[in-house]
Amino acid sequence: MARTKLSRGVAVVGAGMSKFGAFPGLATRDLFVDAFKEMLASVDKGLDARDIEALYIGNFSSDLFEGQAHVAPIMADWVGLTPRPATRVEDACASSGVALREGIIAIASGLYDMVLVGGIEKMTDLPTARVTDTLATAADVTYETPAGFTFPGLYASMATAYMAAYGAPLEAFLRVGLKNHEHGALNPKAQFGQRISDIMEARKASAAKKGKPIPTWVDEMAFLMDERANPTIAWPMRLYDCSPISDGAAAVLLVSEELATRFSNAPLYVVGSGQASDGATHDRPILTGIPAAQRAAQMAYAMAGITPADIALAEVHDCFTIAEIMATEDLGFFAPGEGWKAAIEGRTARTGDHPINVSGGLKSKGHPVGASGAGQVIEIWKQLRGEAGVRQLPGSLRFGLTHNVGGTGQTCAVHIFERR
Repeated sequence: MARTKLSRGVAVVGAGMSKFGAFPGLATRDLFVDAFKEMLASVDKGLDARDIEALYIGNFSSDLFEGQAHVAPIMADWVGLTPRPATRVEDACASSGVALREGIIAIASGLYDMVLVGGIEKMTDLPTARVTDTLATAADVTYETPAGFTFPGLYASMATAYMAAYGAPLEAFLRVGLKNHEHGALNPKAQFGQRISDIMEARKASAAKKGKPIPTWVDEMAFLMDERANPTIAWPMRLYDCSPISDGAAAVLLVSEELATRFSNAPLYVVGSGQASDGATHDRPILTGIPAAQRAAQMAYAMAGITPADIALAEVHDCFTIAEIMATEDLGFFAPGEGWKAAIEGRTARTGDHPINVSGGLKSKGHPVGASGAGQVIEIWKQLRGEAGVRQLPGSLRFGLTHNVGGTGQTCAVHIFERR
């Protein structure tokens, strides 16, 4: 039986990330140095990095993406943390969400007082076909991959199952992508800092410059429904339903609760943590939700002693737009079959009653898979501390949540943070 409380309180006192995107000529270690420097600068009262006792690095597959294994000690070396213990954590796209949980456990157990959690991935050095093959190793290579599934196909299967069960239209998925591009346009660290309307106008200007017929899209939805502008990848998932191939890194500093105010004027306290696992898609009774996410969320809410209604904002794992809709239901924000309606109604936008992925999410901010879970924490850090700039949500925000999924849902880590 899982514990309902941590044995010892844990707080976040620093958080930073590199820009997400495509960076030819840079290695993962370069991006992690950027994230580490920003993390150091975010510690309100300063930090002697020599006080960090251990490093947990989330990374999916530097082995295949970069030809470099054994990355944790390399990251430690490049930020000056050797000879401290450095551990790589691999759980597909949930790698750094799980690394975060391992760091929390290390402090809650009393083994350490301060640990650094990182997330790293460098994907863009490979051609798209090889990236697809590398990502496919996170699927079940005995059953799913031989059947011809790639990740777009697997999530497309979830989308069609969801449509059949709940009557969701294509518009619902497109609305998620549209909304996350609106959010990402406000995030200087986002890979795609453009609204769909900006992309439309750029396409029109390009056509005019080349002397070609200028497209006549009347609005963003017309653009997204145009097969030429937004081609189908695996029906019903189109190009703008899919997160991009990305490079990036993130770093989060954890300390024991009693030390929190020594380093930070406004620490975030880890009040809920849950992790669960599941079989591959062929073993699940339903495809309209992710059972591991539901279980991890239940664990996190029980530990925090709160309900979904208490969450001010959430960063969820929108590797595909259907994944965000399912996440809003798995996390209890909406009843099963109601998430798609909320997306169309604008309830998950910055101005809605359940703001989701105000960073732009994986869809717009980017998805360097090993870094995505830690990257989610950076947005919660900024929002709860009132430091998110033009994308800052109004009011006094108390609880924020991160939801990080690995593979097609075989792993999920959910964390809840509180600003006191």
